Parts: sequence; C-alpha cells; structure tokens
Amino acid sequence: MKIKRLMMLIIFGGVLMVMSACGTPSGTSSTAQETKPVKQEEPTSGQDTKQADQEILIIIDQTPKPSEQKSFDFVVKQLPEGYSLTEMKWNSSKSHITNTLQEAAQHGANGEDGFYISGDGQFAGFMYPKSMSAESGEVKFLFHNEQGNELTWKKKITLK
Repeated sequence: MKIKRLMMLIIFGGVLMVMSACGTPSGTSSTAQETKPVKQEEPTSGQDTKQADQEILIIIDQTPKPSEQKSFDFVVKQLPEGYSLTEMKWNSSKSHITNTLQEAAQHGANGEDGFYISGDGQFAGFMYPKSMSAESGEVKFLFHNEQGNELTWKKKITLK
C-alpha cells in the first residue's frame, strides 16, 4: 500500500514539473499543429490586466499513430510564470469530457479514454474511441496560480 502511494506521489510530482514548463520535449513532429499564443481578452474575477496579457502556447499534434486507440498529443510550450495546468476539457455537440491533472495521470497509467499524462510527464494527450473520429469541438486547458487566478487556452479542432 505504501509503495502504491509513493508511486502516485512520484507520478504526480513529475506531471507537475512538466506542466510547469520544466523539461518539455525538445522535438515535435513536423506535422504538429502549432497554434499562435492566445491572450485572454478580458480578465476574469481576481485577475489584473497584467496577468490577462500573459501568453500560453500549446502545440496539438494529430499525427496518426500505429495503434487501435485514436488520440492526439499536446505539449505546453509556453506558460506564464507561477501557473500550472489543473484541468483539461473536450466539448463537442456529442461529447463533454473533463479531466483533472490527477485523473490524467491515472489515465496515463491505466490507458483509459480521456486526457492522459504519462508517469514521467513526457507524454500528454487525449485518447478517444473511434466513434468520436471526425467530431468537431473545442479543446480547453485551464491553468491556475497560487493566488487562485485562472488562465484559459482553447482551440477548435476536428478529431482525426
């Protein structure tokens, strides 16, 4: 029981480190879909204007993989200092999936559908059944800092 708890703490620590933009992979596929940095237009409650201007850069890679499971990968390339990933969402007219950072770490270990983060934090993505292929929707990432401020990054995509 202690070993299982220790492993979960190690996994969670590694995920937090990677999501804080420490140790992101140096190379990405040449077919990676790079998005422009998104600035939040209006501050939400608890944010000042300076924080609203901070940029987030996430790369979504939908390169097909030789696997039965459908998925896309994502990498957080730029994140404002002090913020960390807390929640990931997929919303379409047919599906609504929300996962916390802890749930993503669990999916990385057990291979369940939804957002996943590998145990060492090197790989992150979204796994979905073939029935969701060609679904158009929005992927959304929420980031928080210690003061409780929130930043959001979102992009409309079509699952391949």
